[in-house]
Amino acid sequence: MDAPEAMDRLREARAEGLAMIEAAASLEDLRAAEVAALGRKAPVSEVQRSLGALDPADRPAVGQAVNRLFEELREAVAGCREALEAEAEADVAVADRIDVTLPGRRPPPGGLHPLTSTLRRVVDAFVSLGYRVSEGPEIETEWYNFDALNFPPDHPARLTQDTLYPDVPGRDDLLLRTHTSPVQIRTMEAQEPPIYVVIPGRCYRRDTPDAIHLPVFQQVEILAVDEGLTLADMKGTLEAFARAVFGPEQRVRIYPDYFPFVEPGAGVDVSCFLCGGVGCRVCGAGWIEIMGAGMVHPALFENTGVDPERYSGFAAGVGIERVAMLRQGVPDIRMYYEGDVRFLSQLARSA
Repeated sequence: MDAPEAMDRLREARAEGLAMIEAAASLEDLRAAEVAALGRKAPVSEVQRSLGALDPADRPAVGQAVNRLFEELREAVAGCREALEAEAEADVAVADRIDVTLPGRRPPPGGLHPLTSTLRRVVDAFVSLGYRVSEGPEIETEWYNFDALNFPPDHPARLTQDTLYPDVPGRDDLLLRTHTSPVQIRTMEAQEPPIYVVIPGRCYRRDTPDAIHLPVFQQVEILAVDEGLTLADMKGTLEAFARAVFGPEQRVRIYPDYFPFVEPGAGVDVSCFLCGGVGCRVCGAGWIEIMGAGMVHPALFENTGVDPERYSGFAAGVGIERVAMLRQGVPDIRMYYEGDVRFLSQLARSA
């Protein structure tokens, strides 16, 4: 092979090699084209091996042409490989992509727990009458929980089977409050009458959980202290509360009852909101017991420095769970605390 033949062979090798490289449709095709254009048996490699047989004067020109062709073919292979790899990555991205154009699974919207919404409804009923919210500690002393509220020393509520006493070194007078009434004492100690407060809070008693009892429950009390307050004022306030919570047609019935911290004490019924007072399986005779109430006992005024000759007052307390059960027709108080989303959602839809 002389120099002109070698140069012709290189031109043919260039055209054939570039055509094979450009025609490669995949990385496998490109590898085959690379072997055919640049491998040991490729035309350019044959020309390279024949350089020793050429005239010494022609070798430099043919050798330079061989090197240029090798470089050109390698660059073509590299460029094609980059394009094919990018195309392959794009194909994988398309195959693995997530279609975000369709609506996804949305979590159900949250809402207030039925007991929370009931608590707010009860508190708002009194706030709308001009009462302000007052709160106190859940760990109380015997003075605030019993003594100041006129509980005698031998009252059964003080026994360990009814009241929870935490084990606090050096303090044998502490307990978990059994009602929110201690806040009445704290409020009368802290301010002069007139006093109109609504007192929400958590209470604790040593009860075995059943359909109507829990060891932890929520309560709301009211306290009104002013000049000239009477039972008529109490009844009017409780009627406004009943209508706000149970419906505009509700009526209130008050009857004698006993609580150590009120005199006279009263039980309070509301007319059945299901049958309108006619009588049904829920109420029996048309009335539903809802709370205890009464006129503030003079002993409480004396214990807090309020003049019982000048001021009078009334108080009332209601369990939030009981109000919720009556309003929502729930037969078992424990259902509110089991965390069953189906149950809670059903109450939210019917509220």
